[in-house]
Amino acid sequence: MAVETYKMWVGGQEAEGQAEQLSVEDPSTGDIFATCHAASPEDVDSAVRNAHAVFRSGVWSKAPRHIRADTLERAADLLTKNISRLIELEVRQSGRAIREMNAQVPTLTKWFKYYASLIRVEERSVMPTMGKLHNWIDRVPLGVVAQITPFNHPMLIAVKKIAPALAAGNCVILKPSELTPLTSIELGKLLKEAGLPDGVFNVLPGDGATTGKALISHTLIKKVDVTGGTPAGRAIGAIAGGNLAHFTAELGGKAPLVVFEEANIDAAVNGIVFGSFIASGQTCVAATRIIVHKNITNKVLGKLRKKAESIERRMGSPSNTESMMGPLISAKQLENVRSLVDDALESGVWVYAGGKRMTDTSPLDGTDFSKGYFYPPTILADSPDHKIVDTRIWKEEAFGPVIVVVEFDTEEEALKLANDSEFGLGAAIWTQDLAQAYRVSEAIEAGICWVNTHHRNDPSSPWGGIKSSGVGSENGVDAYHAYTTTKSTIINYATAEESIANDDWFREGTGEVRYG
Repeated sequence: MAVETYKMWVGGQEAEGQAEQLSVEDPSTGDIFATCHAASPEDVDSAVRNAHAVFRSGVWSKAPRHIRADTLERAADLLTKNISRLIELEVRQSGRAIREMNAQVPTLTKWFKYYASLIRVEERSVMPTMGKLHNWIDRVPLGVVAQITPFNHPMLIAVKKIAPALAAGNCVILKPSELTPLTSIELGKLLKEAGLPDGVFNVLPGDGATTGKALISHTLIKKVDVTGGTPAGRAIGAIAGGNLAHFTAELGGKAPLVVFEEANIDAAVNGIVFGSFIASGQTCVAATRIIVHKNITNKVLGKLRKKAESIERRMGSPSNTESMMGPLISAKQLENVRSLVDDALESGVWVYAGGKRMTDTSPLDGTDFSKGYFYPPTILADSPDHKIVDTRIWKEEAFGPVIVVVEFDTEEEALKLANDSEFGLGAAIWTQDLAQAYRVSEAIEAGICWVNTHHRNDPSSPWGGIKSSGVGSENGVDAYHAYTTTKSTIINYATAEESIANDDWFREGTGEVRYG
């Protein structure tokens, strides 16, 4: 099969990059199916300066709200019309099972529509300023903003950032993961077709060390919005801070999922499996630490094992609609997962399902697992003599389909285990006791806490973490506000006579004068 070449998207057209081209791999086969032009520091500088000129022109930044809203809504319509080919490309570059992408990608229209609606109805505040003064607040765009997106949800995470940034009137430079840049480029073409002016949205593929660093270091970048690992987020934040750029970061996670004795066990097991193994476990909110009451641990483990074995039996090509789970993104990611699991097993804990790379042939469709980066759903738990909490995988983010199960006795103990992490992005609680749900959700240290569900995501609901899991949040009004700054305008509507009488600060004499 011929290898297709993709170019950067700059100034409303395809452009060649001066950096070494990226090779885009199919994670299910290990085959290179595309190459992609990458941006050099010179390319980055040119793209940012062009976007800055477009911003200053006002063609988008000062466009009437209904123009911006109409454009976002047309983008949603075009996304729907092109959904099949976008899903096919997303599956190919990410390895995500097509049944997942068929469910996820069509929902992305909600973000364009939500932010289109938001700017149609946004009201500006009038401050209660004393005297004959009228003081109102406008929200104005920041300028050129940089967005750094990861490999696990290439289109979803891009759209979550793009929609509020464009709604606010900014110009955007998107740097997608070097592993999955292709659908972001296609988004650029759709946005142009929707009527977005040239230069307002740009896609600069490339690696983090070259392209990413040049982008976030540029002095004309007014905001950096990144989704990725915590170490990268810290490094990016330090650079953004040096330029006094606004900063939002959604970073690592090690989400706890607490199952109380009062939970419906079957519903909880279904929730665990979805929260843990969707996207092959490659999500920042993946339920990786399963904390179960001691009276139901054996039942939960037994049901989880059956679910995991069922998924493994039905793994195959990601393009097969009957396949339940795809591969990991790369050989590097596979090695990271393997290393953490092997370390845990060497310490003496027990494995209830999975536990090693898949190298056989799929009974579902004959896929040769040895050619791709397939890893089965894996369940680890305490052995009589060794505790999973003493292993690296209790603390470190594997970013794969691996869960650890520990048991607790009291609610206090459950909370201690749940909060035993440097991360604080997502968490979940399963219980039918309403009072317990309130108590525990309030005490869990996470930016998002689900009760009797997991991984729910809506454009209106803030999505962000605390501790080492990030700064700020995506979604909702807050994300829109984060792509703006406030401008306060104060008008004195006193008559000229009143102003002369009251505002002559340096008049003759020593009478009372106003200040403020």
